[in-house]
Order: sequence, then structure tokens, then C-alpha cells
Amino acid sequence: MDLPRPDVDTPHLADVVPSVLASMGADGFEPRIPLPQPVCGACVLLIDGLGDDLLDAHADDAPVLAGLRGRTLHVGFPATTAAGLAAVGTGRPSGGHGMVGYSFRLPDVGVINALRWRPHPWGEDLRERSVPEEVQPLPTTFERAASAGVTVSVVCGAEFTGSGLTRAVLRGGRYVGVHGLGDLAAAVRTAVAGGGFCYGYHGDLDLLGHLYGPGSPAWRMQLRQVDRLVESVVEGLPAGGLLAVVADHGMVAIDDGDAVDLDGAPALLDGVAGIGGEVRARHVYVRDGAAGDVLAAWRESLADLAWVVSRDEAIAAGWFGDTVDDRVRPRIGDVVAAATGRAALLRRKVEPAESALIGQHGSLTSAEQRVPLLLAYG
Repeated sequence: MDLPRPDVDTPHLADVVPSVLASMGADGFEPRIPLPQPVCGACVLLIDGLGDDLLDAHADDAPVLAGLRGRTLHVGFPATTAAGLAAVGTGRPSGGHGMVGYSFRLPDVGVINALRWRPHPWGEDLRERSVPEEVQPLPTTFERAASAGVTVSVVCGAEFTGSGLTRAVLRGGRYVGVHGLGDLAAAVRTAVAGGGFCYGYHGDLDLLGHLYGPGSPAWRMQLRQVDRLVESVVEGLPAGGLLAVVADHGMVAIDDGDAVDLDGAPALLDGVAGIGGEVRARHVYVRDGAAGDVLAAWRESLADLAWVVSRDEAIAAGWFGDTVDDRVRPRIGDVVAAATGRAALLRRKVEPAESALIGQHGSLTSAEQRVPLLLAYG
């Protein structure tokens, strides 16, 4: 079985923030992606779900974004928001930061939903039991920048203030909670004009892609709003200012004919202790002694729909980066399944809301992995 492997010639999403901070002259950061210097105020703005393929296919709806088109990045595995935000916030792939999925198993806790910071699929808040700063203990790029004397702001939705994921991967800057496109643009412009560094986030494009499908009329209307957001920031860039627009993943519309309901497939649940990940990228945790049988059953059943590998095979293929920390290894499934084409590994009983979504992501296809790096200078 030929497995997809990271393209070593394409920069990783984790390379962006260190490179921008290096261009600002911040001590301790290397220019992994060459950028013009000097920069005296910068923002990395992440548009959730803006894949390379999607932007190219709908460039007419986003003339400002299309006009900034330049390098392509890859986001690593899994291609999902928790991992992408952690890559931005730590400068490391998932094997280092440990946010290895939308949901994943923590030893002595069980499967945790990384976005909600609760047991998966639901349960009580875990921020006291699973302290975010301990689940992801690496110093963030924002903490390091602040220690180097950079004024750092994190401009995200007000509803994410103090969330588990925010504390785990975005800590270290002044959190600016915003409520819409207007105050997001205003806060970014203020931070850059003041000579600081900010990270900004907009999530509605991803939301509408999930609900209506990427490329749907609703998605395209939202893309137009994102284009206006970026235009508003670019218009206000001061001399020496930099805006870097990135994304955490792309998205595909699933094909119902290639959808498998894991909850209704006894052969795929035999020997399984828990399932994490999401529709396009699954972590399968097995009972003692069942690893070989579970791997064989999943490979046989999903032969035409997914790359199905053992934990060791996924790590050896570089899916989680060059190295995987010892504390991260148990979070990766004993068996890992990454969907091909437009296939979906649903859980209609356990994950009814997620299983009903049209747009999905997480896997290793180029549509999910490749995202743009769009640069604008004042």
C-alpha cells in the first residue's frame, strides 16, 4: 500500500508565525519561509477552511485574496482546526504539539473533544481535570514573542475567551474577543498600526462549508465577505506592516455513496475500545491484544475508501511530522484511517450532528492539505 507522505518542498502551516516574527526581528525565531525585512507590525489572519483548491476555483468571488495568491502551504495530519490552530500557536506539527485530532484519547481521561474541551461526544468541562497548559505544555509562539519584547494580541471570537483550546495553544498574548467582521478588522488594524504582532481568526467560512458544502451559494457569499474583510485590513496597513492570510485546512463535499456508518458496522467495532478523530480522519483505540485483528478488519472493509495503517506506520510515513513526542504517541490511534476521495467514516449514533454535515475535512488529500499563504505589505 502506497501511503501519502508530506511534501518536504512545501512549507508547513507551523512555519508561518516563526517566519513572520523573524521578519519583525524578534529574538529566537528562524525565517523558515523567507519574507522581506524589516517588518514593523504584522498579523497572521487564519480563515478557517480556505483551501487552495477552493480559492482557485472561486477566485471571481474573492478578487483581493486571488490577487495576493502566492505560495502554498500544507497543514499536516490531521487537516482539522484543533491541529491547525496548534500548529500556528506552537510552530510545531501535530506530533509535537499533541492536538492530534478533533477528538483524541488522553491517558486516564478517555477521548476528549479538543474544540469543546469535554469528553467526546459530550460531558462535563475538563479544564480542571485535564489542564490545557499541561495537555499542551510547549511554550507557544505568542509566549516566546512576548518574552522577546513583542506586543502580542490574539484576536478571536469572544466566545472562545479562556476556552480549553485557547489556553492550550493560543496563550501568551492579550486576548481581544470580537463579535463580527467589523471589530475583527478594526482590532487587527489597531494591533498592526501599533507595531505589534497579532493572530486573528475567522471561522464562518468553515461553518457554512460544513452546513451547505464548499462552493455552495451560501459558502460563496461568505467568501465574498471574507474578501472584503481582508481588503479592509490591507487598506489600513501602515508602511512596514504585513498581513499574512492562511488557513487551517481545505474541505471536500462527501459522497453519500462512499459513506460508511461505523456505528452500524459490527465488524469494524469488534475489539475496539474507542474511536476519535472525525469523519475524514479516524483514530481507533483497541482492546488489549486486538490490534492486529482490528487493523485487518478495517483494511479489508475500507480498502477502497481509506488509507488504513497502524500507529507506527502513520508515524513512519511522517503524517504527524518528523518526530512524535513520547507524550503524544498514546493519543494517536492504534489504527489510523484517513479517507480517500470523498469518502466519509460516519458515526450516525454517537456523532449525529457531525455525521449530517455536507462538507468535511481531516484527511491527506490535496483538497484538504493545501492552503494558501497570502501576503500583503504596507
